[in-house]
Amino acid sequence: MKRASLSVLIITLLLSCQAKGQDGFHKLKSIHSIDETVGKLSNVLKAKGMTIFSVIDHQQGALAVDMELRRTTLVIFGSPKVGTKLMQCDQRVGYALPLKMLIWQDDAGIIWLGYRDPSKLKTEYDLESCSETIEKVKSAMSNFATAATS
Repeated sequence: MKRASLSVLIITLLLSCQAKGQDGFHKLKSIHSIDETVGKLSNVLKAKGMTIFSVIDHQQGALAVDMELRRTTLVIFGSPKVGTKLMQCDQRVGYALPLKMLIWQDDAGIIWLGYRDPSKLKTEYDLESCSETIEKVKSAMSNFATAATS
């Protein structure tokens, strides 16, 4: 009985730390502040040769129009080499690129990092001939998220 309870507890904890919604949105709980999570994400992206195109502070945008919003930061990044491969399969995928990760604080004060599953691109664009590239992007996104949040 004790062993079964421990197993249930471990599974529950794992599921609460990383979740994938039905819409293909992955989210991981960060053990860091928003600034630290954004910093760690930026560092790992740069170390892996990614270009960071923009970091958008949505809270500052809200304040600029006299509105309130909890901390919410969007990091937009990519690799022209990988993005070009995908656009060679279906140029319309350029609409969905570059890639993005969102870091936010929920109403309980928990910091999350979320991103859309790159596999979803295959259902929206003609990327069957780019399946290997999509799988690499999927793995990289998971690795980036884990590095930034742990």
